[in-house]
Amino acid sequence: MSIYDRYLLPHLLDLACNTKPVRYQRRKVVPQAHGRVLEIGMGSGLNLPYYNADNVEMIWGLEPSEGMREKAQKNLAHSPLNVEWLDLPGEEIPLEDNSADSIVLTFTLCTIPGWQQALEQMRRVLKPGGDLLFAEHGRAPDHKVRARQDRYNPTWKKFAGGCNMNRPIVEMISDSGFQIKQLDSAYLPSTPKVLGFNYWGRAVIR
Repeated sequence: MSIYDRYLLPHLLDLACNTKPVRYQRRKVVPQAHGRVLEIGMGSGLNLPYYNADNVEMIWGLEPSEGMREKAQKNLAHSPLNVEWLDLPGEEIPLEDNSADSIVLTFTLCTIPGWQQALEQMRRVLKPGGDLLFAEHGRAPDHKVRARQDRYNPTWKKFAGGCNMNRPIVEMISDSGFQIKQLDSAYLPSTPKVLGFNYWGRAVIR
């Protein structure tokens, strides 16, 4: 792991994922989590303040980046929630089938290299009737914005930890065996349009 990946990138990602519009999006989905929760790409624990502690038994925090786990210590120290780290990528979820009541996926699906395998793993560990709660940025509906996303993406992801600005989030979730029950989308304010088209909602196993 390079010095950039270990020390600088976690700081930059933390800043980018903690803007006011992004925090507002987190508030829309994270409080719905309940029971035994699996958070994919927990990062520095930016979602912790938004969980309803009365409804959450515990959280498995899946986060392969050592730098992000180190950065999370401050947020963990201020949280009443019981968090157990899973030090593996999203494609390798070390939990038994039907383990989680809720899965939280916020600003992470853009980055996972093997997203098909990761979503298959999420489907495997989510209990029947459980909720996949998501807030993700992705492919914009406007042709001109999509063209810029496709043009900028190869360079962008080299410096943004593998983040892709143009992934079709809804199709990715739907094509992986989930049925989307709630869905909203919009451009986030004060955010470049190539990065700011957001999808958020709730899905269940089809």
